[in-house]
Amino acid sequence: MKPFDKNGAFQSAAEVTTLRRVAVRSAGVTMLSQGLGMAFQIFSVVILARLLTPADFGLVTMVTTFSLLLSNFGVNGFTESVLQRAEIDHRLASNLFWINLGAGILLTLAFAAAGSLMARFYGNPRVAHVAVGISLTILITSTSVLHLSLLMRAMRFTQVSANDFISRIASISISILLAWAGWGYWALVAGAVTQPVSQAIGAWTMCRWVPGLPRRADGTGSMVGFAAHVYGRFTLNYFSRNMDNLLVGWRFNAQSLGFYKKAYDLFALSALTQNLTSVTVSALSKLRGDSQQYKRFLLSALSVTAFLGMALGGDLTLIGKDLIHFLLGPRWDPAGRIFTFFGPGIGMLFLCGTQSWIHLSIGKANRWFRWSWIEFAVTGLLFVVGLHWGPAGVAMSWSVSLCILTLPALWYAGSPIQLGIAPLLNTVWKYIVASAVAGIATVAITGGPASFVAASTAIGNIARMAKLSSIFGVLYLGAVLLLYQSFKPFNQVFGLLRDLGPGRRSSTPSQAVTPTFQTGTTEELSLTNK
Repeated sequence: MKPFDKNGAFQSAAEVTTLRRVAVRSAGVTMLSQGLGMAFQIFSVVILARLLTPADFGLVTMVTTFSLLLSNFGVNGFTESVLQRAEIDHRLASNLFWINLGAGILLTLAFAAAGSLMARFYGNPRVAHVAVGISLTILITSTSVLHLSLLMRAMRFTQVSANDFISRIASISISILLAWAGWGYWALVAGAVTQPVSQAIGAWTMCRWVPGLPRRADGTGSMVGFAAHVYGRFTLNYFSRNMDNLLVGWRFNAQSLGFYKKAYDLFALSALTQNLTSVTVSALSKLRGDSQQYKRFLLSALSVTAFLGMALGGDLTLIGKDLIHFLLGPRWDPAGRIFTFFGPGIGMLFLCGTQSWIHLSIGKANRWFRWSWIEFAVTGLLFVVGLHWGPAGVAMSWSVSLCILTLPALWYAGSPIQLGIAPLLNTVWKYIVASAVAGIATVAITGGPASFVAASTAIGNIARMAKLSSIFGVLYLGAVLLLYQSFKPFNQVFGLLRDLGPGRRSSTPSQAVTPTFQTGTTEELSLTNK
C-alpha cells in the first residue's frame, strides 16, 4: 500500500456506503487474528510453564510492569490521532513519525539507565540486566507506529492483523526455543524483543512509505495535543492497571507475582474489545455527520459486546481453575484460585473498554483523560484495601472496580452527544442479569462451592469444563431469550456473521463526512476540528 498520492494527500480506501460491511469484516479479521494469537499464546504458556519457573516469569514481569508504559508511547496516542483526523497528508505524517522516533530514543536510554533503581526497589540485582534488554522494545516499537496507523486509517486491518499474528508467532517461537536451550528468564526477554522487530519489518513492507524530513505543517500541534491527551489517559490507566503487579511484587515475592500474573493474563486475554478499538474508532469517526446512525451503530456494537462478554465472563468464572490446572499443571494451581476472583469482572471489562470508542471517535480525548483520574483513584484505593487478603484480594479488587465504574464511564463518554444513561443501561442490563442467574444456577445444579474446586486429572478437568460450560451456556441463552422475549440478540449476532460473508461492493463514490457533534468547551471544539 502507498498511503499518499503524488500530491502528498492520503488515499482513502473505505467508502461510506459500504462502511458497515467493511467495519464488520475488519472486526472479524481482527477477532480471528486475536483468537489465533490467543490460542498460540496459551500454547506457549503451556510449554514455557514447564520449561521455566514462576520466579522467571515474575522477574520479567517486574521489568515489563514499567517498560510497557514507555513502549506504548505513540501506539496509544499517535495511532488514534491519525485515525480520527479528517485529513492527513505526507508532510504531517512525516512530522509525527520523527517526533515519535525521537521520543522513542530518549525513553529507551532513560529506561536502560533506570534499571539499577528498579533493582534496588525490588531488592533483586538481576532486574537491572533484564531492564537493559527490555529497553530495546521501546525504540523498535517507535519505528512502526505511523506505518501501522496509516494502514488502519485505510481500513487495511487484514494486513495489520496478519502482521500482528506473525510477530506473535516469532516471539513465541524464540522464547520456547531459548527456554528449551536453558536460557531461563532470558528466553522471555529475547521473545519480548523479537515481537516488535518482526512487527516493524512487516509494517514497513506493507506500507510503502518513506517519511520525509521534518517541515512546518498545519495541524502538527493539534495532532500532538490530541495524542498527548490519549497517552496521558493511557498512562493513568496503565498505572491503575499495573499497580497490582507493583504491590504484589513489593509486598510478597517473585513467585507470588508469577502466580498472580498468570491469573491476570487469562483475565486480560479474555477481554477482546480493546483489540477492536482501532476498527470501531475508524468506522465511527466516518459516521460523525449523522448522529442517529452513529448512535445506532454504537448501541448495536455495545449490545453484541455485552452478549458475548457476559457469556464469556460467567463461563470462565466457573471453569477457570480447571482451565489453568489443565494448561499449566498442578504446580500452578494457586494461579487458578486467584483467577476465580478475576472471573466476575470479565464481562464488565468487555463493556468498560468500549468507552474509548466514543471518546476517540468524537474527538474528545481530553474528556477521556479527565475520566481516567477517577478510574485511577477508585481502582488504586481498592488495590490497597485488597492487598490485605493477598493476591486473591487484589484480583477481587479488579472485579469490584469494574462493576463500580463501567456504567458511569459509558455515561460520561456519551454526554457530549446526548447519549444518556437510559439507552446504555437498557442495552446491557439483561445480559448482566442473565449471566448472574445462569452462573448461580449452574453452581447450585453442580454441587455448590465444590464447583470451584479443580479436578485432579487432565481427563477430569476436561470433563468438568465441558459439563459446567454446557449447563451454563444453555441457562444463559435461555435467560437472555426469556428476558428479551424475542430473538433480537441472536439476530444481531447472525447479522454480523452474514456481513462477514462475501458480498458485492457498492460502486457509489465516497462522500465527505463533516463532524456535527459541536458540544463542549472551546478547548474541546478546537481540539476536535483542527
